[in-house]
Amino acid sequence: MKKYLLTCLPAAFLLTALAGCGANGEAEEPDEMEQYENEGEFEAERTDNEVKVIAHRGASGHAPEQTMPALNKAVKMESDWLELDIQMTADGELVAFHDDEVDRTTDKEGEVGDYTLEELKELDAGSWFNEEYPEKADESYEGAEILTLEEIFDEFGSDVNYYLETKSTYLNKDMEEPLVEMIEEYGFDEKDNVIIQSFHQDSLKEVHELNESIPLVQLLWWEVDEETGEKEEWLDITPAPSEMKDEDFEEISQYAVGIGPHLEYYDGTEVIDEDFVQRAREHDFMVHVYTLNEKEDMERLMDWGVTGIFTDFPDRLHNVLDERS
Repeated sequence: MKKYLLTCLPAAFLLTALAGCGANGEAEEPDEMEQYENEGEFEAERTDNEVKVIAHRGASGHAPEQTMPALNKAVKMESDWLELDIQMTADGELVAFHDDEVDRTTDKEGEVGDYTLEELKELDAGSWFNEEYPEKADESYEGAEILTLEEIFDEFGSDVNYYLETKSTYLNKDMEEPLVEMIEEYGFDEKDNVIIQSFHQDSLKEVHELNESIPLVQLLWWEVDEETGEKEEWLDITPAPSEMKDEDFEEISQYAVGIGPHLEYYDGTEVIDEDFVQRAREHDFMVHVYTLNEKEDMERLMDWGVTGIFTDFPDRLHNVLDERS
């Protein structure tokens, strides 16, 4: 399996370059935030072999997901990677947006792919956050725009690392080629500052055929039967974590250098354990777990040996890392 050296840029450089600048799965309720009094205060003195801080849709616990405020905050918090969901507009433009529909995080309704870029730009992608989390509300979030991938690349350039997901490829058909072309146009495939992830195996294999130098991560989601407790990967990529054999890991290694599992199912059932993480590491995979926002979970997964954590609160994860150093 091909190995990749994935480096992160010096934190001091990022802060200098973006000193003047200025999401969110489910940000925590304001009262839960009070226990983290020192968030935002950290010194990120870490070595390259430590757990990577992956800013889930930007610093989406602090600002509207995948908007410029959330990305700027993530960069200022010295995140190792900016995680972005990529979709296509009706006129073929690549945009950063998570849901298939715009209803939850804008002032309109309908599928992302039914809007042209010009139409999407008219939507308010920020006010919902102020309404949902009034204690973190900021007037500047009102009217925040949905961003194109090109705008994000232009804003931050090669100064940051991008962790891009090919999202809902059953809707965003044939998005892989324009995505790879844009990465190549900016030279990011040679700078090793892009990872592409997806739940969709065919999408990752397509990217691998287009450019083998781009590191890929296979996302995994196991559903849990509420009666039997049996676990089934929703796209049948793998067996249940405890039932995965060497050949299951080896099949993924034919195109991907990492795996992205979740820790818990909706009902709180944990789907992976330390043994799973260690077996993945033995097969030379990066193991990046999504999406952890509680310090206790972060610490426990670090003890298990994960190499990266997706979080809505990059500053919180930094604090945990600093406490362990």
